Amino acid sequence: MATARMAVRAANLGLEEAVADAEARYVAARPKSRAIFEQNLEAMPGGNTRTVLFFRPFPMVIARGHGARLVDVDGHEYVDWLGEYSAGLYGHSHPVILAAIREALEDGIALGGPNRFEGPLAAELCRRFPSLELVRFCNSGTEANLFAIAAARAFTGRPAVMVFEHGYHGGVFYFIPGADRINAPFPWVLAPYNDLDGTLALLEAHAHELAAVLVEPMQGSAGALPAEPGFLRALREACSRYGICLIFDEVMTSRTSAGGLQARLGITPDLTSLGKYLGGGLTLSAFGGKAAIMAQFDPRRPQAIPHAGTFNNNVLAMAAGLAGLRKLATAEALEAHFRRGEQLKEKINALAARHGLPFQCTGCGSILGLHCQGGTLRSGRDLAAQDPLRRELLQRLLHYDLLERGHYLARRGYLTLSLPLTEADERSFLSAIDEFLSVRRNLLLA
Repeated sequence: MATARMAVRAANLGLEEAVADAEARYVAARPKSRAIFEQNLEAMPGGNTRTVLFFRPFPMVIARGHGARLVDVDGHEYVDWLGEYSAGLYGHSHPVILAAIREALEDGIALGGPNRFEGPLAAELCRRFPSLELVRFCNSGTEANLFAIAAARAFTGRPAVMVFEHGYHGGVFYFIPGADRINAPFPWVLAPYNDLDGTLALLEAHAHELAAVLVEPMQGSAGALPAEPGFLRALREACSRYGICLIFDEVMTSRTSAGGLQARLGITPDLTSLGKYLGGGLTLSAFGGKAAIMAQFDPRRPQAIPHAGTFNNNVLAMAAGLAGLRKLATAEALEAHFRRGEQLKEKINALAARHGLPFQCTGCGSILGLHCQGGTLRSGRDLAAQDPLRRELLQRLLHYDLLERGHYLARRGYLTLSLPLTEADERSFLSAIDEFLSVRRNLLLA
């Protein structure tokens, strides 16, 4: 998409017209994706089985991936900046991961008993994460958070859980206004994220009934908005004072260092939930923490809490996960990856500043968010301060323009860096953002 050609077209278009124009080009270029989507409508509501992957008018269908590249069924190639919503840390088809899966596959898939990978994988996680004295495995971030909450409720004998506005902890733990209709029916106490005074007041008022405070050290789905260290430290102190279990949802942020954000910040929760990249791209998650809490699941104990799950020790995911941690996600590699993401964020924000436009990149390390919005962004409330229709249209336009330049990310501007990304990929991405800011300048300023 040449800048001059885009500039001429964009000069006479309003925001809605610009989005419609970009969408028409998107549709025209993807007839096979459209046909598959329309066929899928016959068997799935909305032609979709994973809501986050849907966007209007239809999502393109991915045919294959290798390294940091994706190819859709219409033959378009993209640099993958989405990284499977942080699960794709190692990129696609990494030889180390494939070798581990193939070796495990030769010995059988569903063995119906303990396997040789789960103990070493658990030990590796306990070695890495400050909060993990004992750990158990499950299949998704949703499950990990469900069992962490259940453990806290059983341990404290209290029913309620404090969560935060715009937080996301899985498919039945969604705290964006209007999206909570199928949430698990726990007694929730909803607090304002990064609002220390408001949160502490609520915490003190409900301390007698709170089993846990469940918090993301960085809210991923809300726009890659980090919790302020002072906010998290105050939560740690208050939870210790009132005997409340502090749970860090590090399903996404565990990749920010060998020990996650808790190690980077020096704040140790009572329980931690993990997931996403943990299985090397296969289904796997975990929850763990203090031995006194986790011992409730020890089946040797009278009245132990049962923790079932046919695929909790999925042999392929455990083999891939162990190989990934030992050979690829080393402390040194993750530290370099964190710095790389921070530098990319700085470069994007420098571009926005040079253009003098309300556009910014938020996030932490290799998890970032692009926002067609100026001002300080500390919570979902700040994002909601912009007219929702205008914000949605600008994010759609950004998405279409970057796709047309061969860069794949979430429509909301969410991206997670994978290890195979190159400096050339980064230069191309920055060039595409620079072009977007140049061509769409008037719309961003309107």
